[in-house]
Amino acid sequence: MASIFSRIISGEIPAYKIAENQHFFAFLDIHPLVPGHTLVVPRQEVDELFDLPEPLLAEMLPFARHIATALKDVLRVKRVGLSVMGFEVPHAHLHLLPVNSEREMSFLNPKLQLSAAAFQEIQQKIVAALNR
Repeated sequence: MASIFSRIISGEIPAYKIAENQHFFAFLDIHPLVPGHTLVVPRQEVDELFDLPEPLLAEMLPFARHIATALKDVLRVKRVGLSVMGFEVPHAHLHLLPVNSEREMSFLNPKLQLSAAAFQEIQQKIVAALNR
């Protein structure tokens, strides 16, 4: 059975898409720790990040870097943190977290409840920054 991320990539499940290319897909986390919390996933469904083929692994950070730069510019934060956990979905992924402190990166923090309008506004700003 396909992971929820594969179903998002295929369009079966809607998502707030940020960017995509032939190997990767990025979208807003629907249960964010902070506004702009973005997931970067390979199109290839592999459970653990370090099980990805080396060429894909090497391409993943440059793809994420472009998005992180846009996140930092749009959300005016000090850093964009990177986390690799992988417990919640068996599909390799990176968490890009626009933060001003380390405390904001704790996955023990409560998740935000954002409206569809808030997600759309964040998505539009990030996509516009990527397209500049």
